[in-house]
Amino acid sequence: MAVAVRVIPCLDVDAGRVVKGVNFEGLRDAGDPVELAHRYDNGGADELTFLDVTASSGNRETTFDVVRRTAEEVFIPLTVGGGVRGVAEVDKLLRFGADKASINTAAVARPDVIDEITRHFGSQVLVLSVDARRTREGDVPTSSGFEVTTHGGRTGTGIDAIAWAKEAADRGVGEILLNSIDADGTKDGFDLELIRLVRSAVNIPIIASGGAGKPAHFPPAVEAGADAVLAASVFHFGPDDMIAQVKAAIREAGFEVR
Repeated sequence: MAVAVRVIPCLDVDAGRVVKGVNFEGLRDAGDPVELAHRYDNGGADELTFLDVTASSGNRETTFDVVRRTAEEVFIPLTVGGGVRGVAEVDKLLRFGADKASINTAAVARPDVIDEITRHFGSQVLVLSVDARRTREGDVPTSSGFEVTTHGGRTGTGIDAIAWAKEAADRGVGEILLNSIDADGTKDGFDLELIRLVRSAVNIPIIASGGAGKPAHFPPAVEAGADAVLAASVFHFGPDDMIAQVKAAIREAGFEVR
């Protein structure tokens, strides 16, 4: 029996405010994270993801006070990422109310940190965030045509995104948050090719992210292999019942949804 699809709003936070841009650039204010978390909890979200989008690039920790206040407002699972470097940060996030931690930059720099965190807390606590983009002219070529980026999409690594997702799954991460840098904020739909490629390489849950602009964009991501769908702009700037609209679209496409 298939597991029901989860619908997850994402709070991209910078300096204590929710922000949203296009392709990780041109960020604009989208509101207070605590208020939005409360709104999405009441609106039927299955989980929430909180990403401190400048923690890694600014070489600092996640804003733990905002995490604590957000966690106090919601009764659904909360995943927090940004500036997570190892066991100590994950432990602190869990104590401040997070249910799961998301890691990206630190894991690319030192993959063994995945083993350390999952050994300490279990696989269910760790989400690998993969910010992937299509390789461009002048980039280091990858076998899949997609490379991993770090520091909020600012830095290319030359690492093949599909191979990296498989390695992380083999090392024990519980889920993969798969974000298309190319599609991020465009509202043109998810990168279905990217989802299919990762789905063919791993058997752990995939959370598809990047590109959603309307409810009709979500079912194709599920069809491509996503177990959960994550979005920001479509929820932040859309009608209050957008989560319900998205769930209805997924259900009408023949998929079970929570």
